[in-house]
Amino acid sequence: MRAQVQEIVFDCAEPAALARFWSALLGGEAVERSADWAYVDPPGFVRVAFQRVPEGKTVKNRLHLDVDAGGVDAAAAEAVGLGATLVGAVVTDAHGRFQVLRDPEGNEFCFVGD
Repeated sequence: MRAQVQEIVFDCAEPAALARFWSALLGGEAVERSADWAYVDPPGFVRVAFQRVPEGKTVKNRLHLDVDAGGVDAAAAEAVGLGATLVGAVVTDAHGRFQVLRDPEGNEFCFVGD
């Protein structure tokens, strides 16, 4: 069997707010399907959805998004302006540069690129 990823779903407390944050970051319109479910369909990327859950985030993500935004520094600065927080400094290794961030609910993601 061959399957295809339809969407990536984040558990969260405020689906509509998180969809607006990710829409500003990735492009596409934030859609609130219900009080418990929202999503964004970024151009050229799989749908990113947000589902309300009763429990809060207590541990590090088991999955995170690596987002190529061109310039890591400029993308990180823009994300911080939208409500993200930096996690450490920019890292440069044999594979390139990346910056780890957390979205407004603490979900980790990375900007990768130059």
